[in-house]
Amino acid sequence: MSTSTDSPIAVAFSGGLDSTTLLDAAVRCAGQARVIALHVHHGLSPNADAWAAHCHAFARGLGVRFVSRQVDVVREGGESLEAAARDARYRALDALCEEQGATTLWLAHHADDQAETVLLQLLRGAGVAGLAAMAPQRADGLSVPRVRPLLHVLKAQLEHYAHQRDLRWIDDESNADTRYARNALRHDVLPALAVHFPGFRDALARTASHAASAQRLLDDLARIDLQSAAHPDDENALMSSAVLMLDDERAINLLRYWMRVLGLQAASTARIGEILRQLRDAAASRDGHALRIDHAGQCLRVYRDSMFWETGDSADPADLDNGASSPRAASRLDWNGESVWRLPQWRGTFVFSPVTDDDTDTAGSVSEATLRLSPLTARSRTGGERVRISANGPSRTLKNLFQEQGVPGWKRDVPLLFSGETLLFVPLIGINRACERPGSETGPRWRIAWQPDLVIA
Repeated sequence: MSTSTDSPIAVAFSGGLDSTTLLDAAVRCAGQARVIALHVHHGLSPNADAWAAHCHAFARGLGVRFVSRQVDVVREGGESLEAAARDARYRALDALCEEQGATTLWLAHHADDQAETVLLQLLRGAGVAGLAAMAPQRADGLSVPRVRPLLHVLKAQLEHYAHQRDLRWIDDESNADTRYARNALRHDVLPALAVHFPGFRDALARTASHAASAQRLLDDLARIDLQSAAHPDDENALMSSAVLMLDDERAINLLRYWMRVLGLQAASTARIGEILRQLRDAAASRDGHALRIDHAGQCLRVYRDSMFWETGDSADPADLDNGASSPRAASRLDWNGESVWRLPQWRGTFVFSPVTDDDTDTAGSVSEATLRLSPLTARSRTGGERVRISANGPSRTLKNLFQEQGVPGWKRDVPLLFSGETLLFVPLIGINRACERPGSETGPRWRIAWQPDLVIA
């Protein structure tokens, strides 16, 4: 547990035997001035307040800083209570580390925990990454680096240390509830294994180490494939054609790695397989532009040869180019110099900004006289609308212009801005040059922009 820097060390401190032993040892190794005890109050037990008070008193007795945070454990979908509590705990610990300036988080997992984790992953049919279980150190850039100094220490050794040091700890009553899978293994399975296979902990630790090595090789291969499949115009996108050239196992390995690099929630084997199947089906039917796959608040899209993830709901808006129609309520504005016009039904805002005197490029602007001539109306597409994007050019359909600009079908559901009955402005396309009235070349001019609402994951 030695360290070569003077940066603060955070210890995840629940008050149980394991974290109590780790906190005491950390103070002895690194000194009380460098150690911070971080406690997460889940509120799941009626004793949670008493545990927090015990932890505070124990940390104070060691002379270390103590910081606590209460969290709400929210279960989503079929998520277990254990998983939801774990996610909430790590989010809180990462936030506390950042607030306290700690660059390392020490966790009290030991050899018995590692054996339980490997067995649980085996029983769940996990792949190589799952069997790698818990790493002695982990620094993925997405959270504070996590260190498990006790991973090769047996639970019995921790108990011996704690008794020798006359440490006091708390017992979480939920640890005896064998309805939880980990507790069932701990109380019913591991004791039997210890009788018949006394070296099972070392054997399972070797399994985890072998799996971790295999996973590193798979990641190396995925990095090679990611470089080959990376989209030249978007660092977060892949070329679907390059992905589909790989066999299924290699493509799935690439998709898993890509999602991890982007910080997306890991998908099950079945989900990844379904994503690849739909990609191949869409390519075979030459209908890749219609592909959309939801996953954990994200949506995988494919347009032309680009595949990428978008935040939010994937439900298709109006797709008039393919015969669908879902018009939104029209809105009207008697424009009088407003700088913004919010349209909740489209989840966005029209922004009007004046052209300054030193701006010599007025091609993308419209005269103030045109804006004031008639009421402005925001309407849905009905199909067949045409605009002239250059002063002397022909009028063209929105469908052709959207295709030319590479705008995917699901992004074409935008409000069309009319002046009276004349189409004035189309988001992603620009001003309709045919809307200008004679004599409007002089006088103030304004630019129009469409700004969709920000979507927060």
